[in-house]
Formats: sequence, C-alpha cells, structure tokens
Amino acid sequence: MQIDNFNPAWWCPGPHFQTVWRRLYGEIPSVTLRRERWETPDDDFLDLDFLDPDPEKEGAEPAPTVLCLHGLEGSSRAKYILGMLREANRLGWRGVALNFRSCSGEMNRQRRFYHSGETTDLDWVVRRLIARFPGSPLFVIGFSLGGNVLLKWLGEQGAKAPDAVRAGVAISVPFDLAAAARNIDRGFSRIYGRVFLKTLKEKALIKERQYPGLVDPACVRRIDSFAEFDDRVTAPIHGFRDGLDYWTSTSSKKFLEAIRRPVLLINAQNDPFLPRECLPLKIIAQSDWLTADFPPSGGHTGFVAGQWPWQAHYWSEARTFAFLSSVWERL
Repeated sequence: MQIDNFNPAWWCPGPHFQTVWRRLYGEIPSVTLRRERWETPDDDFLDLDFLDPDPEKEGAEPAPTVLCLHGLEGSSRAKYILGMLREANRLGWRGVALNFRSCSGEMNRQRRFYHSGETTDLDWVVRRLIARFPGSPLFVIGFSLGGNVLLKWLGEQGAKAPDAVRAGVAISVPFDLAAAARNIDRGFSRIYGRVFLKTLKEKALIKERQYPGLVDPACVRRIDSFAEFDDRVTAPIHGFRDGLDYWTSTSSKKFLEAIRRPVLLINAQNDPFLPRECLPLKIIAQSDWLTADFPPSGGHTGFVAGQWPWQAHYWSEARTFAFLSSVWERL
C-alpha cells in the first residue's frame, strides 16, 4: 500500500476543502462529447457520452477505450469525469462516460433507477462496447458509487470477465455501504447527505408519479437521513428487504477477493464519507490483483494538488493513467 505519493495543495487543506474545491471552484475541463442513447433490453434507455480519439494520435493498433462511471447523483458532466476523459484523449484513447439511469438529465422509463450494487447495466454496456470496438483494450474507471459498482461487477465476473477488460481503477469507494451511510448522517458530513437527499427525494417523487403506489409521497417528504432513504426507498424499489439487506448485499468489500483483473484502488484515509477503519487492507494484502494507494489526505474524489489555485491539478488523474498505461504497455 502506497501512502506517501500525494502532496495536497497547501491552499486546500483538510478533508472537506479537498472534497468540495473542484466542484465549486475548479475549471470545467474542455472536451467535446458526443451523446448516444442506447435502448436497453428491458425497454429503458442509457445515455452515454463519447470522446473519440484524435485520428492523428492513433497508432497501428486499436486505441484503448476508457469507460467512466460517476458517483451518487453525478453524471457524465461531473468535472472529475470530464477530467478523466480529457486525460484519455491526450493519450489518443477513446473516452466513454456512462450515465446511470435517471442521471443524464431525463428520468428513465422503468420503475427502478440505479443504486450502488446495480451491475446489469454495466455488464450490458461493457459487452456492447467490446463488440463495437473489437481489438480495443477496455479500461473502466469508477468514482464513489460507480467504483462500488465496478468492483462488485469485477468480483461477480471473476476469471470469467471478458478478455477485453484489462484493468480497472476505483476511486473513493464506499467499500462498506452500511458504515458509509451511517457516517454521512453524522457531524459535518450530514451536509453532504442533505445535498444528496434533495435530488434523490425529488427523483423518488417523480417515480411515484410514473408508477402510483411505488412509494408513499408523504413518507418520502419526511425522510431526514441518508440511511432512512435507503431503507424506505432504495431498498424496496430494487427488491431488498430493507436498507441493511441492501448495504450487506451490495457492498464491494465482499467481492474484492474474487477479482481477477488488475485494479488500482485510490482512497483518502480522511475521506469524510467512509471511516478509515473500513478500508479493506487485509483483503488487499492477500490479493495478487489489487493495488492500493491510500494517502493520508485527499477527501472524497478530491486529491487536489498544485502550487496555486489557478494551477490546480488532480493527482488521482495522473495516478490513474500511469497505472493504466503500465497495464497497456504489458499487453
């Protein structure tokens, strides 16, 4: 486990500044995305945004494809997603960002939307990308909730994961969803929980109008904690007994041992969403497939570095593509 290779910006101290700085003040990476809507087998849709490689940078072999998965209530327009797509484009690689159901700006059609353990959409997208870009190595990057989805899917697939899937990177992952849900409902972290709750409750009420009786609108409006939302909305809509059943069934920690692709795990030890003691150090130490960078600081999907605010850069992007490039060089 490496812990000393990230030097946080002196002007962005502590877990909370590291967590919110990019979202509030960071530049919007300049990339031109091309959106495609894919109709799913269950009569729903997924919106994907593509950043095609520069033909002048393409080599004789097919360029790698990098698929990015956003976090809770994020989208392909999140700055951390755009930053990764920009880095892929600089290398001449193809970038793709998946918007989970309900996250692309338009509510999806089916009763369900997305959650931390929903991997069937990812599986379908991965296999369709492989068929569409034959010969292109596929790398998958997941942030927070998207990282949990990625790790769970890789564990479910094990050695049977598609050959084209060569490696993954999971950043700021809530390995233990129960601990994360409890943590985000305490102290200063409640501010983050309330931000998420606002849009999650709005979506739940839209779903109820699509499917009357799906949830109790009055109950949804009274929900005052992240854990309560999972217990009363996320779990029943998606077929779990309750919030605890949902967290226990879908936490990526229980799937790590089965992963059989190289994966880089990046988590800050001061992540305000996940207690440090929940980092799966023992599992990682016993795995030949998992590499961990758990620096002391960095917040949640932050990792802000640079001498001055107007020269900010993000260590997780450089670390991610150093890892993926090393995998590609060995292919």
